[in-house]
Amino acid sequence: MTTTFEELGISQPILKAVQKMGFEEATPIQAETIPLAMQGYDVIGQAQTGTGKTAAFGIPMIEKINPTKRTIQSLVVAPTRELAIQVAEELNRIGKVKGVRVLPVYGGQHMGRQIRALKDKPHIVVATPGRLLDHIRRRTIRNHDVQTAVLDEADEMLNMGFIDDIRNILKSIPEDRQTLLFSATMPKEIRDIATNMMKTPKEVKVKAKELTVENINQYFIEIPERHKFDTLTNHLDIHDPDLSIVFSRTKKRVDEIAEGLQVRGFKAEGIHGDLTQGKRMSVLKKFKNGRIDILVATDVAARGLDISGVTHVYNFDIPQDPESYVHRIGRTGRAGRTGEAISFITPREIAHLKLIEATTKSKMQRLSPPTHQEAVRGKQQATLEKIIQQIDQHDLQDYRETAVELLEEHDSVTVIAAALKLLTKERKAVPVRISSIAPVSVKKAENLRDKKRRSNKKRFYSKGKGRFKGGPHRRKQS
Repeated sequence: MTTTFEELGISQPILKAVQKMGFEEATPIQAETIPLAMQGYDVIGQAQTGTGKTAAFGIPMIEKINPTKRTIQSLVVAPTRELAIQVAEELNRIGKVKGVRVLPVYGGQHMGRQIRALKDKPHIVVATPGRLLDHIRRRTIRNHDVQTAVLDEADEMLNMGFIDDIRNILKSIPEDRQTLLFSATMPKEIRDIATNMMKTPKEVKVKAKELTVENINQYFIEIPERHKFDTLTNHLDIHDPDLSIVFSRTKKRVDEIAEGLQVRGFKAEGIHGDLTQGKRMSVLKKFKNGRIDILVATDVAARGLDISGVTHVYNFDIPQDPESYVHRIGRTGRAGRTGEAISFITPREIAHLKLIEATTKSKMQRLSPPTHQEAVRGKQQATLEKIIQQIDQHDLQDYRETAVELLEEHDSVTVIAAALKLLTKERKAVPVRISSIAPVSVKKAENLRDKKRRSNKKRFYSKGKGRFKGGPHRRKQS
């Protein structure tokens, strides 16, 4: 049974904005969360990216905003710059008719520019933990009027080492606030925050079958490591995706894959954490606008991406854990469209593949590695389809006379074969070397979350110096 936004009782300005965004029916997380949040309850929502959780917390949050009061009335904390920007953009669209202003604040952007923007008195700030704490300490963000605090993708902030920052942020906000927490999983540390820093929260949990996207066809190709790149380019030639994302586990391999694809004539670029913020945003803009059609990315760089029209996701490297797999393939198959997810598996990683299938309760279909001959045939087929489309448009009158003259000297099959050869773009047969990477072990995958939790517990500040010691050395860049 579906629920419309009218049935949720939201105000006319926000309803108008939601309709303008093209939303007609509420998703399960929205239908359950919005009424509870509008009644003032604290809410724990267990949902992944792509389920509509931004509107789930954004609509009730914006309903409470007084647009005539020029102070920060709501805070949203997100793990990465990209997610903070995307959340801010969607909240701006939801609150536009009501006159609510939203500002994203994140590391990597000039502090002076952010301070000037904050002086313009936004109603909502969407921020990454480290930069938000910097502003709180500088008193350039004052929390005394904050009535709603949102923690988005809380488990990812835990994995990135931000758990103490989250606690400090919540302590700086008035206790009579409303707190909304969203997380794909609920590890103990997140449960502790809910127990100690929220007021008898209501829980909303999207059922498992709704967490995994059902309209994605999942495949795997068992292939030796050294043959992965040729297999990827052959598959791209055969299927010619409109927009596709290729995931790799390391930043170095992202660069190598992107450069290799460019050398072979594909429009591809990569993103990862070592790129400047400006460069990452430039690449994402090109991908959204269709100026490149292949995005190569690490998990962290692609976290929170919400780009419509992605038809294929390629796991060049199988992810370390099943949750990352679900996040990756969730980049496609959105808004009712079907998508395809293809994972390249080395023989030593078959056991890990079975673990992912068991955890996600889904089955991947085995594919044979596409051959070079199939790739050539695929390119020819794509060219043939373009020719047929041109024939269907019936706009060929200016070319008929030349065509008749050509057929007087050559048979039709030879003429069409020559046209196909001219129009079919041949890939450069350039050898591409991709750095080797250790295969994933099942035991490592099963224990990954426990290791992350233990590393978080080891982190501490050295006495009297405030220097970060123990565990992974991380300064708050995002």
